[in-house]
Amino acid sequence: MTWMQSVIIAIVEGITEFLPISSTAHIKFTKALMQMDPNEPFSNMFDIVIQFAAIMAVIVLYFKRFVNFKDISFYIKLAIAVVPALIFGALLKKHIDHILGDIKIIACVTLVGGIILLFVDKWFKRPVVHREEDITYQQALKVGCFQVLSILFPGLSRSASTIIGGLATRLDRKVAAEFSFFLAVPTMAAATVKELYDTWKHTPEVFHSSNTNMLLAGCGIAFVVSLIAIKSFITYVQKNSFRAFGVYRIIAGIAVLAMIYGGVIKSEATPEPKAPIENTGK
Repeated sequence: MTWMQSVIIAIVEGITEFLPISSTAHIKFTKALMQMDPNEPFSNMFDIVIQFAAIMAVIVLYFKRFVNFKDISFYIKLAIAVVPALIFGALLKKHIDHILGDIKIIACVTLVGGIILLFVDKWFKRPVVHREEDITYQQALKVGCFQVLSILFPGLSRSASTIIGGLATRLDRKVAAEFSFFLAVPTMAAATVKELYDTWKHTPEVFHSSNTNMLLAGCGIAFVVSLIAIKSFITYVQKNSFRAFGVYRIIAGIAVLAMIYGGVIKSEATPEPKAPIENTGK
């Protein structure tokens, strides 16, 4: 991974993390377009860690909510909602890695997710919860279960699945989006710790000074861009439907599939070829 590639990926992450269009899908598409090695350990760790850096923007923007220790129910709701993702994330790691290695599947999921977003506002017209404080534990669990869909179908978007879950449990668009943001914090914190541990365990050599500096810079960029994206998204969803995101996803999915079949990008990650063994004649 070069510095320029890391900057581009961090910007893409910051823009897409909180939109219902899948930051993971866009990072995979971007890396494919830049012809990056999909098997590079540092690059894959970079993708996960900058997602958590982007999500730290939520804590900054909603700082008072996260440090309001008088309202323990807020933390209980997040704990309840994150459990399904922790369980299925651990059980389905091989499935997730397989799907993430196939751009074609991710593009198809992106397209299908777009079709769903075209109609989601019509399906859930009568919200009854207009404040995050009024979300029940049962509703929090249901949103957490919807988050599992983004694990089963990488490219669906964690944000999209949890927002749809919120709408399905009769939260209004703003509350559904904000609870999706809040739930991202424990979810991505767990994913980041796991990824850092796995990378350190299997390829500790990637933690040299150059890579560490690149990772820190990427985190900073993703964080700043996310601050802008969150504010813009909340303002948008208060006045508009999710239809525009659906249209965008359909176009993006079709475009990526066209590039795959046109030979512009590769669909599947292939392992790097091993160096040939020299014949010494002995």
